[in-house]
Amino acid sequence: MSASAVHSLWTTAATAAEPISKIDAPKIEYGQLAPTLIVVGAAIVGVLVEAFVPRKSRYYVQLFVSVVGLAAAFAAVVALAADGYGTTKARIAAMGAVAVDGPALFLQGTILLTALVGLFTFAERRLDPAAHGKPVDSFAAQAASVPGSDSEKAAVKAGFTTTEVFPLLLFAVTGMLLFPAANDLLTLFVALEVFSLPLYLLCALARRKRLMSQEAAVKYFLLGAFASAFTLFGIALLYGYAGSMSYATIAQVVEGTVTDVTPALANTMGNDALLLIGVALIVMGLLFKVGAVPFHMWTPDVYQGAPTPVTGFMAAATKVAAFGALLRILYVVLPGLRWDWRPVMWGVAIVTMLGGAIVAITQTDIKRLLAYSSIAHAGFILAGVIATTPDGVSSVLFYLGAYSFVTLGAFAVVTLVRDAGGEATHLSKWAGLGRRSPLVAAVFAVFLLAFAGIPLTSGFAGKFAVFKAAAEGGAVPLVVVGVISSAIAAFFYIRVIVLMFFSEPRPEGPTVAVPSPLTITAITVGVAVTLVLGVAPQYFLDLAGQAGVFVR
Repeated sequence: MSASAVHSLWTTAATAAEPISKIDAPKIEYGQLAPTLIVVGAAIVGVLVEAFVPRKSRYYVQLFVSVVGLAAAFAAVVALAADGYGTTKARIAAMGAVAVDGPALFLQGTILLTALVGLFTFAERRLDPAAHGKPVDSFAAQAASVPGSDSEKAAVKAGFTTTEVFPLLLFAVTGMLLFPAANDLLTLFVALEVFSLPLYLLCALARRKRLMSQEAAVKYFLLGAFASAFTLFGIALLYGYAGSMSYATIAQVVEGTVTDVTPALANTMGNDALLLIGVALIVMGLLFKVGAVPFHMWTPDVYQGAPTPVTGFMAAATKVAAFGALLRILYVVLPGLRWDWRPVMWGVAIVTMLGGAIVAITQTDIKRLLAYSSIAHAGFILAGVIATTPDGVSSVLFYLGAYSFVTLGAFAVVTLVRDAGGEATHLSKWAGLGRRSPLVAAVFAVFLLAFAGIPLTSGFAGKFAVFKAAAEGGAVPLVVVGVISSAIAAFFYIRVIVLMFFSEPRPEGPTVAVPSPLTITAITVGVAVTLVLGVAPQYFLDLAGQAGVFVR
């Protein structure tokens, strides 16, 4: 057959087919998505800086780009909130993929402020003694070199620094901003991966204890990959059940209020196994990110092995993003399933509160102790999630804001206490710290008291709000367990304070490094937020109350 004949076959076949309808261009509301777009733009600029700016200038340029990007994104969140997008103008943007509403903007603002304060601890370069006359930070000189190898020694000698941590931080923040605002399951999954992958890398970059850091990253990566796979499988099952990725459509199918029932949908709508297993798998993936028992196994190892600035940022920001996504799934997609998911969440909250508090008592490393403390706090926040009332949402938002700054401040203090091998994280080394360095010990004591929920700290205001919402929502036994867990937790926080102030300092004990203004700023912000939210929390509780309504 000649080429022209073949060509004529193609052309006639094409013309005989249905005419192709025009593909509509997506409508993107750039203004309403501005916070996320600004951060991802700054991250891309950071990647270009790595490629084109000379090595000796990169640190300062990256720091400048990151600070400007995060501050501009926070200004965009405030502008959107002031314009009424958190209340009266709340809407679904980006073709139904992203919600712009009160909870989304409140959580995005919290994540951006947390990232900005965390960024200062990333940029700290005064804590370690200079190596070969060059200032060093918490991160490996050259991430790709094998620990202890000649190439690593050469990189240290040349004074290299891993400035890629700044764009990695920004990419992680991009995913975190999208995660609690996602309004369909596909966007949720993409956001999950966008913030998880940079965190896996950041965990492996410690300058000291490289092998432990890499082990932490591998554990986090493997377990995180499992959790992501469960989430993705759950999304597939839920799509099979409802025939849609959109939160609102799935909610209508669950409640039985959907109007347009196709034959395919009629077949799957009655299949509760698809719905229940799908929901269980998605919630499991989110509980993994939150660090709730029994999905918490990664938390202590990763918190201990990762560079401390990364641990602080991750402990604060990941919790905020993951709880935001969990709230949106349970309150927007699954209110019709409340009687199915509440008993399960009761169980998870109880074992998380008790498990975190009891296991923390046995810890001898300060970073592991804070890791188990964060698990217990996940349980306290879940008590607010279970309330299923508007107060439940606002109390969780307030708790997340308060908790994130206490955590950042506590980990920033941990970076200051050092011996010859880097950070002195073993508790025995902290004995007598209050006599050797009263100010640092006093600041750390403030953070520990906030974790314990002592009055006049943000921890007390947050716990009170969450427990009050849970009790009003009919979960009184949960509040009783929460109070018992808080009492157990208070024991090990106070034990550290007693160790610092009432033990004899050891002659070979650690020193407290004098930080640059960056870390001082991070710790000062942590203390200020802890005390302001503890002494005068009402304004912020009202703010969280106004922001507590989801758009659907």
